[in-house]
Amino acid sequence: MPRFIVTGCYTFSAMKAMVESPSDREAAARALVEAAGGTLESYYVTTGESDFAIQVTIDDASGLLAGLMATGASGAVSNLKTVRAFTSDEFTAIQKKAGGIAKAYKAPGS
Repeated sequence: MPRFIVTGCYTFSAMKAMVESPSDREAAARALVEAAGGTLESYYVTTGESDFAIQVTIDDASGLLAGLMATGASGAVSNLKTVRAFTSDEFTAIQKKAGGIAKAYKAPGS
């Protein structure tokens, strides 16, 4: 099943609300991902450019993107970034496929 890493930042208003009334943000992320048809594999609060990172497995990337749009529209998060992640086994298969495709490619001047 495809997996994605999503990072983002909490907005000022979200941080203010978390200070005033602490809540389990992993549970909120899990509910969103499950509503989109996926599984939340991990949730981390992070330092640096992003405030959080989640790992999601989901068959329908459009469902994930719709869920992220809903989250962004809430005003609670910003700077959402989504990347597709591959296991080592998946990447090995991709390399083998690339070898077959490379035989069909003719570089300019060759």
